[in-house]
Amino acid sequence: MTSSTRYLSFGFLVCGVLTARLAAENWTDGMKEGKPAIRSINQLAFGPEGILFVADTRAAAIVAIATGDTESLTSPDGLKVEGILQKIAGLLGTSADQILIDDMAVNPISHKAYLAVSRGRGPDAVSVLLRVNSKGQLEPVSLDAVKFSVAQLPDAPIEGVVGQGQDQRRSNPRQEAITDIAFFQDRLLVAGLSNEEFASTLRAIPFPFKNAANSTSVEIYHGSHGRFETRAPVRTFVAMNVGDHPSLLAAYTCTPLVEIPMSDLKPGTKVRGKTVAELGNRNRPIDMIVYRKNGQDYLLLANSSRGVMKIRTDQLEKAEGIVSPVPDKKGLGYETVSDWTGVDHLDKLDAENALVLRRSGANSLNLEARALP
Repeated sequence: MTSSTRYLSFGFLVCGVLTARLAAENWTDGMKEGKPAIRSINQLAFGPEGILFVADTRAAAIVAIATGDTESLTSPDGLKVEGILQKIAGLLGTSADQILIDDMAVNPISHKAYLAVSRGRGPDAVSVLLRVNSKGQLEPVSLDAVKFSVAQLPDAPIEGVVGQGQDQRRSNPRQEAITDIAFFQDRLLVAGLSNEEFASTLRAIPFPFKNAANSTSVEIYHGSHGRFETRAPVRTFVAMNVGDHPSLLAAYTCTPLVEIPMSDLKPGTKVRGKTVAELGNRNRPIDMIVYRKNGQDYLLLANSSRGVMKIRTDQLEKAEGIVSPVPDKKGLGYETVSDWTGVDHLDKLDAENALVLRRSGANSLNLEARALP
């Protein structure tokens, strides 16, 4: 899940990025050259100048990599890679059932898609970084001699299976130390779990990396569960302007949509988000992007069982917070994009198009460029 440089290009964001760029003499300050010791590649996001952020959940770290992919190219028209799992398997010398695509991010400069791929299943899976060029060709991304820097998360959950007995779920808390990332102005935003009592967390790590301060604990009201929750992690999020204020719009499993002001993300503190919508239970949000079309701003949210939702964002500032039990849905309305079925991953390709990984049959996964609805 999810995911990528998913922010809305409102004036405050554009100006903020320019201001941050002037403040940083060089985005690669503090980077060293060599091969980063990456244990896993779970989430991807692009920052300025082709810098790719890699979430290494096993190591509870974020690795910033200067890809050198900075040549501005026109977006590929009608890009489609059919049977991409089979093509990746052929490239890596294995079978398609041993390939998982964990995340996808589009470089906003070159419009090339980067894929976080697992070769194999379970604890012995090997993480591989691949790239899809404008002609739809797959190529490995070498990390043998790159400029990179690392931010280690100081309060990550332990690694190891916990829970025992028939009535307890067995899980590895470290797997959710990082659930989504995005770059905003001069910070990397990180969602996931910590080892604190209020485990659901958000972090705003200054970039270039110097250190990663403790996280901000997040509490939300989950209407379909009828209670406040502090341990459920954000599954995917975007940074956007709500009124005049930079905010995160975060989606959780089952599917509350929550607004969290960016100004509240202070290390070591607790924040309560405002639940602006309940979008339906028995559902897991996958990826979201924001975009503008015909003068209106929209959120596009891909889900595991409720399709792709298109949500107008102009009512966010006036939305009332949900603070009482909800049978299924309440708050902001949406329309389902009926012809975008089976979407596993989603990212913005350019101002008019999105790039999706979409299932078209029992064993077929295709990479497709699609016009934004």
